[in-house]
Amino acid sequence: MDETPVPADDPKPQGKGRPTPKRRDAEGRRRQPVSAPKDRKEAYRQTRAKQSAERERARKGMLAGDERYFPARDKGPVRKFARDWVDSRRLPSQYFLPFSLLILLLTWVPWPPDMRQAVLYWVMLTGWPIMMIGVVFTSIYVSWKVKKEAAAKYPNESMKGIGFYGAMRALQIRKLRFPPPAVLPGGKPVPPKKG
Repeated sequence: MDETPVPADDPKPQGKGRPTPKRRDAEGRRRQPVSAPKDRKEAYRQTRAKQSAERERARKGMLAGDERYFPARDKGPVRKFARDWVDSRRLPSQYFLPFSLLILLLTWVPWPPDMRQAVLYWVMLTGWPIMMIGVVFTSIYVSWKVKKEAAAKYPNESMKGIGFYGAMRALQIRKLRFPPPAVLPGGKPVPPKKG
């Protein structure tokens, strides 16, 4: 019998240190007991709980900016570029919804009869058209600019619908945009949330 010692840094081990388990034992450990629901209501309850947990995980992933959980319309580098381009700017069209709400409130206020005519005149004949012209021009500009810059940055990607995507995002109130903005106005990244 050979009595030469095996060096400690020998790359070939001398064995795994345990016997190989029998197939039936290994398969038995892999199998988990199945807890089948007792009735249809219990099965429905389990399915709903599982779906609810999956939706919650997807919601948290979307809010964290994990692109795996985004809907198909928001996936891809071109869409991310369009989102970041819009989110890094303050555009007149993002004030469309707050301005519309202000106009509605001004028309509902019970003004004295002589003031009501003046308010309606300034709101309907001046404020509303100026806002609409601003929104249309901003949307056209955003659509054109996003498409142009995205095509220059990603020449091999599809640009289908990217201008409309950017223009629609520019119409939304910043805090209500989804996916949430990843950059602040000016282009700096959004700081991570505490807690």
